[in-house]
Amino acid sequence: MITTIKTKTTKSITSILSVMVLLLSLGSCQDYLDVQPEDKLTGVQVYRDVFDADAAVIGIYGKFMALAEKHVILNEMRADLMTTTRNSSPYLKELSEHNETAENPYINPKQFYEVIQNCNDALKNFDIMLANKKFTQAQYEQRYADVGCIRSWVYLQLGIHFGSVPYITEPIETLDDVKNVSKYPRIPLSQLVDKLVTFTEGLTYKKQYEAGSSLVITVDGYYTAKFFINKECLLGDLELWKGDYLKAASHYKTVLETASTSGSDTERYEVYRISNFAGSGNNDLLVNYTRSPDVTTLLNTDTQGWRSIFARSKDAVWNTEWIWSLPFDSRFAPANPFIAIFSKTSGNYLAKPSQRAIELWNSQTQRNGIPYDARGPKFTYKIVGGDPVIMKYLYKSETAADPFKTEGDWFLYRAEKLHLRYAEAANRDNQHRIADAILNDGIKSAYNRGALNSSTADVTNAMKTKPGFPYDFDARQGEFPYYRANWYRGGGIRNGRANLIKAAVVTVDSLISIENNIIDEAALDLAYEGNRWEDLVRVARRRNDPAFLADKIYDKLNKEGNGEAATVRAKLMNPSNWYLPFTWK
Repeated sequence: MITTIKTKTTKSITSILSVMVLLLSLGSCQDYLDVQPEDKLTGVQVYRDVFDADAAVIGIYGKFMALAEKHVILNEMRADLMTTTRNSSPYLKELSEHNETAENPYINPKQFYEVIQNCNDALKNFDIMLANKKFTQAQYEQRYADVGCIRSWVYLQLGIHFGSVPYITEPIETLDDVKNVSKYPRIPLSQLVDKLVTFTEGLTYKKQYEAGSSLVITVDGYYTAKFFINKECLLGDLELWKGDYLKAASHYKTVLETASTSGSDTERYEVYRISNFAGSGNNDLLVNYTRSPDVTTLLNTDTQGWRSIFARSKDAVWNTEWIWSLPFDSRFAPANPFIAIFSKTSGNYLAKPSQRAIELWNSQTQRNGIPYDARGPKFTYKIVGGDPVIMKYLYKSETAADPFKTEGDWFLYRAEKLHLRYAEAANRDNQHRIADAILNDGIKSAYNRGALNSSTADVTNAMKTKPGFPYDFDARQGEFPYYRANWYRGGGIRNGRANLIKAAVVTVDSLISIENNIIDEAALDLAYEGNRWEDLVRVARRRNDPAFLADKIYDKLNKEGNGEAATVRAKLMNPSNWYLPFTWK
């Protein structure tokens, strides 16, 4: 049961602030997952008003944060971009080689169901609170939707990794009941996605918490708005798995249009729009050089360049990229798990980039002729003592230069992922040109019709797309008369953000070619952020092509001289072997 701090009046909100700080602390949230002992408070005692409801929400996010390590390891070590080190446990090697044993702690689904049980308990009590008029309809809808979406997110991850799982939406007496197949039968991933879509689309509130909400505050230097799951992104992902590509693109486009229509240029033109505008001071998120192509002038600091996506403080530029991110802070539990996993100097160095990943980055060419993708060897990983070290999760702790400062983040959703998922949906919805523009050089360049070649050109019918929502983009930039449309700074991922030449030329089957380019780009851009295995499974299932997945895992293992590479490929050619055994411990 979640322990709450009762607040008597709005002015005494400091107690809920204390709970908000403990968003970062599992220790603040006692388990209420099994049969309740008599000395614990009942639901009636802890769900008394909106602040108690807030405390329940925060407790759920605290429990949710304990999934960070498992989420990243399962989605990356099982795929083709991450591999083991000489320090890795046998359990990590099992995941990399798809040969998991029952003792492997990473394949225990119980931790996922602990979060689900918390969600189910809260949702039931929110219904009771509403019926008893203990908070308003609007307060209810916002909190119910948030917790419901966390539950849907967790269930989607369970389905991706285990294939068939019990779908339980009510609190259960004891968590071990999940094992009882007669009470809770396991349903396959396709049916699970259908149920998740029905539930999540049925939520009456799909926006983020409103600015005036008691959950949107600044505490201990953290502004909490980006702590909470983005419901439209989740819905886009669910519809993408379901195969309703128009609905998926619509949800993603809603988020792409989050930017203000007024305010500063940053607020209007750059929020979630992959801006290619360097601006004064090069305070941006681009792969950029002060003197191109001089490699020594690459912008590579905590506040400049692509690296700063993962290193910078939560300033206005950070806000243009990050949609959902949860912070680890050395002052609170849970501890940041990623330092132990990735760091060679402060951790145990348990995982590293695969040779396949390194070669993918090295096979790219930048627009200035530099023969590699800087997002790889300059930003995502670096060589430490002769070994490649994954850096995305380590910049903040390294900057602190203090072994007791273990700050970091769980990276959950950002603008480049949003663009890639949108492009994937648009491409499958036969909007190939738009998908290719988002991937490569942006709408303005792809739809310029020669207008960019003249400073006096009439851009009325240029630099914009014709279809309506969700495929409407206006990137016009004109001088006579002066005009700047909302998407004019959007430069595309490869050309505008990563400084790379255009992706591989689209072949006869443009749908498959563009989709391949999108998934390849996701490898280059989103590596180690917990997306890769689900990307491979989703596309392989969609195409009914096991080789799409199996060949990439084979290539990883083969490049590191693993004698089991061919055996693993043969195993993965059977889709039933993509999923982990549902081993409850």
